[in-house]
Amino acid sequence: MAWQETPLIYSSKISETLGASAYLKLENLHPSHSFKYRGISLFVQRAKEAHGPSVHLIVASGGNAGLAAACAANALQARCSVYLPEGATQSTQDILRRQNAEVIVVGRFYAEALEAANAAVAQEPNAVIVPAYDHETLWEGHGSMIKEISTQLPNKPDAIFCSVGGGGLLGGVIQGSKEVGWDDVPIVALETIGSDCFFHTMSINGGRFNSDKKSLPPDVETVYDEASGLTLAYFTKFSSRASGSLGASQPATRVVKRSLEREGGVQCVSVPDELSMQALITFADDHKLFVELACSTTLTPAYKPAFFDKLVPRKSRKSDDKKRTVVFIVCGGFKVSLGEVAEYERLVKEDLVKGDAWSVLMGDGTTFQVDK
Repeated sequence: MAWQETPLIYSSKISETLGASAYLKLENLHPSHSFKYRGISLFVQRAKEAHGPSVHLIVASGGNAGLAAACAANALQARCSVYLPEGATQSTQDILRRQNAEVIVVGRFYAEALEAANAAVAQEPNAVIVPAYDHETLWEGHGSMIKEISTQLPNKPDAIFCSVGGGGLLGGVIQGSKEVGWDDVPIVALETIGSDCFFHTMSINGGRFNSDKKSLPPDVETVYDEASGLTLAYFTKFSSRASGSLGASQPATRVVKRSLEREGGVQCVSVPDELSMQALITFADDHKLFVELACSTTLTPAYKPAFFDKLVPRKSRKSDDKKRTVVFIVCGGFKVSLGEVAEYERLVKEDLVKGDAWSVLMGDGTTFQVDK
C-alpha cells in the first residue's frame, strides 16, 4: 500500500457548536499534505509495476496533484517531471524540487503546460501522464479513506462533507461509500462561488432546477458529452481565490453521472470565499491546523449551526433523539501560508461591515442566508 492510514478524530468544539457528533478525517497528514496522495501514489505504484523502474512520471500541475505525484515518485524511486505555467511561484517550484522532481516552467496558462506535458509523453516510450482527478485508479485510491472511516467510526454517519472541484475526491468518496455499504449516506459537496463547475454541471442535468433554462454565469459555457448524454459546465475564467485547487474547467463526467444516480444523493453547495476564509481562521484557532481555502470550504457548515441544520436536518425535535453523526473530510492542501491567513483575516473583517449575512447557493436552486 502506497499510503498510510490517517486519523479520524472527534471534534468536541464542532460537536458542541452543532449539537451533533462531528468527526474530522485528517487527510492533511499525508506526505504531500493532501488526500491526493492516496490515488496518485496508487497510480504511480501501478505505473512502475507496468513499465518497470525506468518509468518516467509526467504531470502538469502547480497544485496538490503535482506535489502528490512528486512525493509518490520520490518514495518509490521513480523519475518525475512536473510541468508548470509561467505564473507558478518560486516556493511551489522549490517544494517540488525538494522531492527530487524535475520542474519545467512552460506556457502562460495551465492548458499550455498540459499541452507541453502531453507532447513530452508522446516523445518518450516509457513516459506516463499522471492525471489530476479524472481517472478510475485515483478514485479507487481516494476511496480507501472511506474504508478507513468505516472501521474508525462507531456507527454509520448521517452525512459526509467534502469539497469538490473536478470531482477526484468526490469520486473516491462515492466509490468508497459503495464498497462499505454506505451508498445511502448523503454526501454534501461544497465549492466556492466563481470556481464551482460541479455545482453548475449538476444544476443543468438530471431534471434539476436549471435543466431546462441552463442559465449559467458569465465566462461559463456548456459542453455536451455525447457518450454520457450529460451537459457539462465549462469555466473559461475563475473569480474565486480557491480556484488554484478547486478550479477545474469542467468536472469528471463519470463522477457527475454517479452523483446523479447514487441512492443517498449528492447535495451540491456553493459558498462565497469570505465564508471559507472565516472557517479556515476559526479551524486554525480551534484545532491548530492550517488548511488551504479549498479545504476550509468543507468546514463552512461546521461553524454555522443554522447552515448545518439546513444541510443535515434533525430527524425530530425530541430531546432523546439520536445525535446526528457526521464526517468532515479535511482534505488538506499545501497552498496556504501565514501571510495568506493574515490577508484572509483582513478580507473577512472588511466584509463583515457589508451586511449581516452571506448568500450560499443551494443544490435545489434556492439561496440560503448564513449569518456572519
